[in-house]
Amino acid sequence: MLWLVIALLIFIFQVGTILIFEFRNPAKTVAWLFILFCFPLIGFVVYYFMAQDYTKRKFMRHRGSYLFQELKDRLWQQTKVIGRIEQMNNPGFFTQERLFNLLSRLSESPITGCNITRVLTNGEEAFPDMLLAMERAKHHIHIEFYIFRNDEIGMRFQQVLKQKAREGVRVRFVVDGLGSYHLPRSFIRDCQEAGVEFHFFLPPLIATMDRRVNYRNHRKILVVDGTVGFVGGINVGNDYLGLYPKLGFWRDTHIRIEGDAVYFLQNTFLGDWRLASGERIYDENLFPPHQCQGNEQVQVLASGPDQDWDAIQEMCFGALTLAQNRIWLTTPYFIPDPGIYEALKTAAVSGVDVRIIIPLKTDSVWVHFASLSYIQELLEAGVKFYQYHKGFIHAKVMIVDELLASVGTANLDMRSFFYNFELNAVLFSKEAIDRLVRDFEEDLQHSRPIDHEEFANRSRIQKIAEILTRMLSPLL
Repeated sequence: MLWLVIALLIFIFQVGTILIFEFRNPAKTVAWLFILFCFPLIGFVVYYFMAQDYTKRKFMRHRGSYLFQELKDRLWQQTKVIGRIEQMNNPGFFTQERLFNLLSRLSESPITGCNITRVLTNGEEAFPDMLLAMERAKHHIHIEFYIFRNDEIGMRFQQVLKQKAREGVRVRFVVDGLGSYHLPRSFIRDCQEAGVEFHFFLPPLIATMDRRVNYRNHRKILVVDGTVGFVGGINVGNDYLGLYPKLGFWRDTHIRIEGDAVYFLQNTFLGDWRLASGERIYDENLFPPHQCQGNEQVQVLASGPDQDWDAIQEMCFGALTLAQNRIWLTTPYFIPDPGIYEALKTAAVSGVDVRIIIPLKTDSVWVHFASLSYIQELLEAGVKFYQYHKGFIHAKVMIVDELLASVGTANLDMRSFFYNFELNAVLFSKEAIDRLVRDFEEDLQHSRPIDHEEFANRSRIQKIAEILTRMLSPLL
């Protein structure tokens, strides 16, 4: 009898600990309590190692700001910062002061006015452009990916990085410790012997012992000579060329940027490099004056558990709530937080054309069922869902009216918004938005709408799977 009392007290202690530390996030609390009830002791051990509040690590907070502050005054002088709404090239913003103020205050990355962008659709466009930019490097290459494979395309990247390092170009290379844990030691050794500086971002063992395993670096950054940058959804691997038999054709979106916004891609990389390597870099040559003649306005938003603000989530929420005509979204994983969910629902009920493309094929069954659990109520509200049938759609794109479009690394899910280190480019020019609209319309041609009545009659087994994964969705 005594052991039952002890077991009950231990269980109550575990429940109480989760309630005390997670009371600010009810959805996350429910998910952890569900795990605890299913696996009483194991669940608490998992919670201990995975649920550490990253923002409490004071030495980690503001690392990007700290690096950038020393160069801020100089860079503000050589950057065309859009500080007033009247400076926006997009006339739609003249009546959107709330949104402009939100974007201007979200982070230390302002809306910049001197940029040239190019939308790169799929790996077939993105990889050659990235390889060519690296081959032309004269001073440095900064490269960071969540997944980097040692397959055919990965080896092509490695060959260029090694060659440029031998030529005297400074090459700094970061990959996520979990996303790229399959990368063999021989691959890394070959890079280092050629002069490439390589580091893992939070290797699994270190992250587990330090209780940060749940926080992954999902960013994809390439900066060449401080003047050309790339960001988007594409990692480095043959699967991003559609050579993965299970998923087939791979649909993705990346952005090439020249101009002011590259400074902020650079700043984000340097912050991640400091975390991965411990090296604090102060070098004005990494932020050289550029000769960009473009006038596209771009904002680079970094978001992560080390930041005070969930900048990407707040940008999305702010834009969605102000939409008047259309909200078109493409995302491989659809697990919206309550704010985004209500914004989409309210917009659709208000008559906004809300269309969301999600995959039919999936690389994660758990996330797939969790995504489907959010669909029925939104269908009833008027949101139109489409499942992409040509292959696997991995693009992360948001288009709101004619105001803005967002392309980057963040999925429309709680993991991207609140746990991962992410990076998005917000585009304001008509040309960039129109290109993304054309891609979206092309994707619709390869998608099938989800019928409300048919979806409501899905099997009971699927509904149970959706319920279970919905409860865990804040952690997926």
